[in-house]
Amino acid sequence: MRALSNQIPRAGLRTTLTYRLSPRLSVGVEYNPRADDVGPLANFVAVTETGRRPALILGTSSNRIGTPSGRSFEDRFLAIGGLNINFTANLSSQIIFDDVKVHPALNYNWGRHVFTFLLAQGKNPGVSYSISF
Repeated sequence: MRALSNQIPRAGLRTTLTYRLSPRLSVGVEYNPRADDVGPLANFVAVTETGRRPALILGTSSNRIGTPSGRSFEDRFLAIGGLNINFTANLSSQIIFDDVKVHPALNYNWGRHVFTFLLAQGKNPGVSYSISF
């Protein structure tokens, strides 16, 4: 679940449920209750990360933060990316690029739980909570 301030209704509150079919393939559903929007999620790890190369992950979800509607497989191809920096075993930082804006984040991992503080578009604060089971 993710909640962001100062966003359009679709991006302000996002909930997802995913299931990992294999170590490289996950599928799920996304629900944005403020916009009554439901859609599919899928991610495939085409190339795994090594010490010398980044991973390449192909997937689909709703369009980036701030777009009013659409799905990534319906409208157009977007080159997105990010960088994750681990400070400790539990604390990391992410830089997320959605093809238009940069969204910095700070993550705290506690067992199966991940708590994230996000600055959408570099200025609008938000939080995210994830659990794996």
